[in-house]
Amino acid sequence: MQTAVTKRGQTVIPAAIRKRYGIGEGDRLEWLDEGGCIRVVPVAGDPVKALRGRGRGEGLTSRLLEARREDGARER
Repeated sequence: MQTAVTKRGQTVIPAAIRKRYGIGEGDRLEWLDEGGCIRVVPVAGDPVKALRGRGRGEGLTSRLLEARREDGARER
């Protein structure tokens, strides 16, 4: 999908992308300059609510405990 930039620096977010990511009027977007590309990321109104449940099934607790054990072994 392509859009044009106006002389005021504005552009349109294609309807399919707005629907897929639930972007509506008044929502905020974060522009990330990654050197070779630009990413546009929707900013959640309630970041805690948006992230709730994202780490399930990832084994985060066991990975954290293993990393702590490795750190402890290196410090000895």
